[in-house]
Amino acid sequence: MLRRGRPRALGAAALLLLLLLLLVALLLLDERLRGAAALEGDPPAGREGHNRSGCVLQPPLPPKCELLHVAIVCAGHNSSREVVTLVKSMLFYRKNPLHLHLVTDAVARNILEMLFHTWLVPALRVSFYDAEALKPQVSWIPNKHYSGLYGLMKLVLPAVLPPDLARVIVLDTDVTFASDIAELWALFAHFSDKQLIGLVENQSDWYLGNLWKNHRPWPALGRGFNTGVILLWLGRLQQAGWEQMWKLTARRELLTLPATSLADQDIFNAVIKEHPGLVQPLPCVWNVQLSDHTLAERCYSEASDLKVIHWNSPKKLRVKNKHAEFFRNFHLTFLEYDGNLLRRELFGCPSQPPAGAEQLQQALAQLDEEDACFEFRQQRLTVHRVHLTFLPHKPPPPRPHDVTLVAQLSMDRLQMLEVLCRHWPGPMSLALYLTDAEAQQFLRFVEASPVLSARQDVAYHVVYREGPLYPVNQLRNVALAQALTPYVFLSDIDFLPAYSLYDYLRASIEQLELGGRRKAALVVPAFETLHYRFSFPTSKAELLALLDAGSLHTFRYHEWPQGHAPTDYARWREARVPYRVQWAADYEPYVVVPRDCPRYDPRFVGFGWNKVAHVVELDAQEHELLVLPQAFIIHLPHAPSLDLSRFRSSPTYRSCLQALKEEFHQDLSRRYGAAALKYLTALQQPRSPAAW
Repeated sequence: MLRRGRPRALGAAALLLLLLLLLVALLLLDERLRGAAALEGDPPAGREGHNRSGCVLQPPLPPKCELLHVAIVCAGHNSSREVVTLVKSMLFYRKNPLHLHLVTDAVARNILEMLFHTWLVPALRVSFYDAEALKPQVSWIPNKHYSGLYGLMKLVLPAVLPPDLARVIVLDTDVTFASDIAELWALFAHFSDKQLIGLVENQSDWYLGNLWKNHRPWPALGRGFNTGVILLWLGRLQQAGWEQMWKLTARRELLTLPATSLADQDIFNAVIKEHPGLVQPLPCVWNVQLSDHTLAERCYSEASDLKVIHWNSPKKLRVKNKHAEFFRNFHLTFLEYDGNLLRRELFGCPSQPPAGAEQLQQALAQLDEEDACFEFRQQRLTVHRVHLTFLPHKPPPPRPHDVTLVAQLSMDRLQMLEVLCRHWPGPMSLALYLTDAEAQQFLRFVEASPVLSARQDVAYHVVYREGPLYPVNQLRNVALAQALTPYVFLSDIDFLPAYSLYDYLRASIEQLELGGRRKAALVVPAFETLHYRFSFPTSKAELLALLDAGSLHTFRYHEWPQGHAPTDYARWREARVPYRVQWAADYEPYVVVPRDCPRYDPRFVGFGWNKVAHVVELDAQEHELLVLPQAFIIHLPHAPSLDLSRFRSSPTYRSCLQALKEEFHQDLSRRYGAAALKYLTALQQPRSPAAW
């Protein structure tokens, strides 16, 4: 009997042990689930209040071809740059088509329309809304925040966006994505039927009112919510009478509070305080706030990964935070990321191609890759991203005879900018050929320069680098198109104008009565020095003395004399009044012309004939060539460009340039008929490669 009973006793013990193990497993599972909730951004009970939503599984992502809508308010030059970095971070991670709804002022719209038009990103739509028209709806609200009236415009988005738009993600310009925006969109699935707004809790004690003595914030629920990232259910907001709701709340609070301190965020929080059922708290990782008094470490120290970083301090990237270097490096990843790499197809998602993309692809498909001149023809067809007025710019006041200096440059000529600003006090329009990373170096260069940062009348337009050849004439056309004065001085960045040239040109334009029917190009004689240091002449008399002493020379007299010989320097020495010269083959003077002059021919890339072709066009359109007797510019020495080196060393390069010249003359003949024969005759005259 004892032997038969022992297995039963052992079986009961095993069963008890199994039950104990099961209980332990359940406890461990519960702990893991709690930890998972924390990793998803939901802090433990009692710590972050509004972020506490228990154990919530990530809802399924939207279908990969569902169009996601994003709204952003953007005004001015600096915010436009911020938007570009934000969009880069979204495009980097996104797997869905996006529709950007941009509420902009005139400055931002001019910048961003050109940028997105030339970016050619597939499956990306952009719509613009006029911020100026919205100002009356919010201008009655006193606001101390640095964003001004634009910081209040998110309040009116439900009434501004298309009525058939059901949901939208609203973002501040100073956020950076670290995850696919579709994951944020998926959080709409958490909303109950009564919830209209999704927000992350404010990660500071601002709304608790204890940051300093007599600090009196707007009313909020606990710590309140931050409006840098918002999910809006637009249809529900309209049905709930959102416009009446927020206006009524704002007017009531402004009876006892002088102004908003945090713009729209104060009013959103006051409404939520009164109607807490409207809000769906979002996990903290979707808005990690790096403000001056941030408590965000409570969020990111527990999270497995961050989703959105928000630079919501007025100091932006200069905010003091013990982990600031980590966040800055992450932000710099996208700030300096090559935006050309984001022109990626979303496979399996048919979408309308960007405007002009199909024609561009057809033109590229017709090129012969075996053609020795393939890279020349491909470079001409390349659409470069263009960021107009990259830095703050104040247009010059309208003047009937004003002149803008137009030029282009790359990173290796950046050092010319300061000295050029000292020589030319008038407006300038400059196109810079840069990579995304170089554009940031340029920004820091200007900010660190007292000379450059003081000049608000210099418009810098960044054309992003792409392709093996320098698109010199495309750059010139960008700068020329953005000139705002009636006349332009078409120069190059290596030339310094006479100190008095700006005033002299304006006076000459007026005296010669160039307005109306008279078509003229004013020639500014060009000289050069081979010395890196020399005393710049302050007058024509001083220049002639340097010329006689051998310290100065007529430009390219020993390498390319025909380029400037028609200016007739011997006559210029004695001239007291402007004199007319005739066009001649290969003539390429620097000229002052009306702003609506012919554009440069973009087929000429790299080195050779880029200015010559433009002067041919001016002559074909019957512009007089008038040499100014007191005007001069001086070329400073520099190392040869890569394109010049290739031109000198490669017979193929030179033969391709010859082919482009012949094609140019064929086009001239089609446009000007028999009048173009003289240019064809000039082209057929023998040229030695050494003269090029």
